[in-house]
Amino acid sequence: MTTGFTVIRDTTPAADIPKGAVVAMGNFDGVHLGHRAVIAAALNMGHAHGKPAFAVTFEPHPRSFFSPNSPQFRLTDETNKLRLLAATGLAGAVVMTFDKGRAGTSAQDFIHHDLIGRLGISGIAVGYDFHFGKGRVGSPSLLVSEAPRLGIEVDVQAHVDIAERPVSSSAIRMALAEGQIDDATAMLGGPWFATGEVIHGEKRGRDLGYPTANIRLDKNCALKHGIYAVRVGRGAERLNGVASYGRRPTFDNGAPLLEVFLFDFKGDLYGSVLDVAFIAFIRDELKFDGIEALIRQMDDDSARARAALAAAPDAFPKLGVID
Repeated sequence: MTTGFTVIRDTTPAADIPKGAVVAMGNFDGVHLGHRAVIAAALNMGHAHGKPAFAVTFEPHPRSFFSPNSPQFRLTDETNKLRLLAATGLAGAVVMTFDKGRAGTSAQDFIHHDLIGRLGISGIAVGYDFHFGKGRVGSPSLLVSEAPRLGIEVDVQAHVDIAERPVSSSAIRMALAEGQIDDATAMLGGPWFATGEVIHGEKRGRDLGYPTANIRLDKNCALKHGIYAVRVGRGAERLNGVASYGRRPTFDNGAPLLEVFLFDFKGDLYGSVLDVAFIAFIRDELKFDGIEALIRQMDDDSARARAALAAAPDAFPKLGVID
């Protein structure tokens, strides 16, 4: 883990912002391999010039601002995005509030006021398809054309491909919605994970011999309903398990819930905040005719999950510490 990762916000006094830094700019939802190429370019640029490198990102996600009534399946909430960024070697992140004012700021004003005036950047790295400013007029080509006059260096990263397909946040969302965990993991550069507090459930798992830690994921989570092999983080501790995400059709067909059974674990997890990394998809969610059939299937699910986890002994997101 890295330390000393600084988060700069709109409310941060100008005197506390390190001038001359290099930035990697993007939404960085998921911090996938394409994002990491942009971050690596900023780190290399910063190293070459002896300058710190920061991420510049936006919260809430611009899509949430422009389409507040449309479900937005985010790969990472703000906190987890920052934790992933903190593990890349960046010195920190500039989190810009995306509101009506910022949405109405022209690309030229954003460059001159935010990037040059407030942050005092010396260089910037962006992805080939990143746009900014009112009407999304700002583009990599605009940054390149402005660079000589502004005295900054610009690095534009091409798309990253896996199996001849471009890596993107939308492609990862689609893979997760289809239960294609291997594809999502490949594009992310590590397993997708979600974080949540363990809440009280119906406690049916105890009667079945499979007591679970229950976590309510974001209401817009579009992860495919089914059974997964998972690796769970509780602080620095790592635990293996099998999880169900779905509506429990055998019992109540209620609101989606993540239910995690931890192997070889005894203890009280209520109130604990867990990071749940999805390592492998086991099967679709099913409705069973009786409890005995369900238990037999859970035994099989557990065996398959143990095998998948044994084949991926070190699989877990690399997370940093936020100051």
